[in-house]
Amino acid sequence: MEKRPGIEFMGLSCPLPITDYKNVLLAHGGGGRLTQELVQKMFLARFRNELLEPLHDGAVFSIDGVRLAFSTDSYVVSPIFFPGGDIGELAVNGTVNDLAMCGAQPLYLSAAFIIEEGLPMEELWRVVLSMQEAAKRAGVKLVTGDTKVVDRGKGDKIFVNTSGVGVIAEGIDVSSKRATAGDQIILSGAIAVHGIAIMSVREGLEFSTEIESDTAPLNELVQAMFRASKHIHVLRDPTRGGVASALNEIAESSNVGIVISETSVPLTEGVRGACEILGLDPLYVANEGKLLAFVSAGDSAKVLEAMRAHPLGTEAAVIGEVTNGHPGTVIMKSRIGGSRVVDMLSGEQLPRIC
Repeated sequence: MEKRPGIEFMGLSCPLPITDYKNVLLAHGGGGRLTQELVQKMFLARFRNELLEPLHDGAVFSIDGVRLAFSTDSYVVSPIFFPGGDIGELAVNGTVNDLAMCGAQPLYLSAAFIIEEGLPMEELWRVVLSMQEAAKRAGVKLVTGDTKVVDRGKGDKIFVNTSGVGVIAEGIDVSSKRATAGDQIILSGAIAVHGIAIMSVREGLEFSTEIESDTAPLNELVQAMFRASKHIHVLRDPTRGGVASALNEIAESSNVGIVISETSVPLTEGVRGACEILGLDPLYVANEGKLLAFVSAGDSAKVLEAMRAHPLGTEAAVIGEVTNGHPGTVIMKSRIGGSRVVDMLSGEQLPRIC
């Protein structure tokens, strides 16, 4: 067979970056170790630049002296309607929250819809109305978008992509690389609610009280926190991969150790029981209306007070601190007095939840 010039050279100089897997797995989208490897080896390796390098919830840059945050995300949740929300509300809140985690006040969103042929118009209308209401609640405007329709069987009802732009006020500087020894780690409320709400619908599970998704816009909560203190070093919403994956990413990015207390992590009895039945660790289950904040020790009490005064932060609690020891590792002190490493999730607990 004739060989074209350059083909062998290309094969040697640009090998497939992930050799352990010949095909993409669901776990590559789960927010854990495989997602991190996919992003690092496949995408960052080819698109690396100073704005992408931090791998934060969005890019932060300046135009004519104004600092902006820009973020994008795609939503493929199944089912598209679930207790406490739907894919439309989730899409708006998710991008609003990604911008807020950059320290920005969200302003404008785009929305792109990939719709499967056969989706009932009534369901599409419900999604649109939900997005309208979510945008109003978050104080953002949807200013541009796109619509595509794919053949029946080539999608799963509807996928939504949202992108957003926000402005960062002077004096605010949050980044996953800014965690500092002594920082207190604050969690805004009970974890694992969204993931369990999705699973309860999928599996037809019934609980004594219905578990509803915690999807919510966090931008006003974040602004209240900044009014209390500018010494907030890191913000993160622990969505895919849950609290455990978010903490591991921050520990690695900042090259610090993290210690958390199991008894300090807010968890409802309903979610605790559901996780025990399903064999899930709540630390790895997705959230859609919670945040983690790394705050200097001297200001943590003020920030915690401001959070608890807001409807979305009434259950906020200090769950741990940053240390100089065991850099890049998260340790949890258990309720029985021992300690264990909380590693990055390697597989996928709950596919298609956000």
